[in-house]
Amino acid sequence: MKNKKNLKIVLLAAGILVLIWIVVLIETTGFEKKDTVTVGFIMTGNTQEQGWNRLHYEGILSACEQLDATLIVKEEVREHSGQCEQAIRELAEEEVDMIILSSYGYAEEVLGVMEEYPEISFYSESFDYAASNMKSYFARMYQARYLAGIVAGMQTKTDCIGYVAAMANNEVNRGINAFTLGVRRVNPDAQVIVAWSGDWDDAGKEQDLALQLIEKKNADVLTYHQNQPNIVEVAEKNDVMTIGYHEAIGEVSDNFLTAAVFHWDLTYREVLLDHIRGKSDAVTTYWVGIEQGAVGLSEFSDKVSQETIAEVEQAKQEMTAGIDVFSGEIRDMEGVLRCRDGETISDEVLLKNLDWYVEGVELYEK
Repeated sequence: MKNKKNLKIVLLAAGILVLIWIVVLIETTGFEKKDTVTVGFIMTGNTQEQGWNRLHYEGILSACEQLDATLIVKEEVREHSGQCEQAIRELAEEEVDMIILSSYGYAEEVLGVMEEYPEISFYSESFDYAASNMKSYFARMYQARYLAGIVAGMQTKTDCIGYVAAMANNEVNRGINAFTLGVRRVNPDAQVIVAWSGDWDDAGKEQDLALQLIEKKNADVLTYHQNQPNIVEVAEKNDVMTIGYHEAIGEVSDNFLTAAVFHWDLTYREVLLDHIRGKSDAVTTYWVGIEQGAVGLSEFSDKVSQETIAEVEQAKQEMTAGIDVFSGEIRDMEGVLRCRDGETISDEVLLKNLDWYVEGVELYEK
């Protein structure tokens, strides 16, 4: 009888200790797991298409599965069409806890709509706009672009590298500049010729520009900043080397040297985990990089030399040690000093005020 009484006392004490531990955990870490979290995900394309949209979908799906969250996806929601507002209202009707706007242009058109739903947390890929219930998120793709630039700079024979880009926003400009800095690190004579398509998805225009860069500028390496790898087909037909974006591409020749890739599951897991823990109010910007494995290069083709691979690895080690791509002496296209030796361009400038191009960039005109 006495033993049973002692056992009850021990169990009661253990229960109290567990309760105290839970309270301390909540107070110190902010962790208070919700019973269920429902995530709304809005995307410009569909979950099956190659490139930007599929990778984002696979990333958020993986994060939701890992953290036992429910995912509701709205596909084929075109920017600046009014469809994003409609998608938000439909997701609100389904009582989602958070909505992820996975394309750059969404935030601008729905700022007012977001304010109508203060109970929903919004996450946008644009750092150019702000709302009380919106956070910004992205991966430091410019780090991978820099490494890709090293590959292009060492592999080119003509010293002319073509870059087909959608539009001149801060994210695209960061990529162009970082890529060019990588090129010029190993090949100061090389030029990066940038041609604008004006759209994230315009296969005809992208392929036409790629062909012009090959025929009129003698580009022997091409890369791009669009949702899908449309220029790779043109490059393959013309025996021109390419560096991909988003992911590696199957069934291509060794001319496809590598790709600057995202690992979106890592970024989305961090965003979702903070939301579940109730810590998201303490964070306004998520910008994860190569140190966390969020970006990098895909496997190299056999055409990439060991010397090139060694140079890429050296640059990667420098970044993981804390040396940023945008540090040291940097001049723009006009020769104006933008960053001094011993300095680093701030994240604030990189995110919101990068409206210039580094030395080595040439803007293509037909």
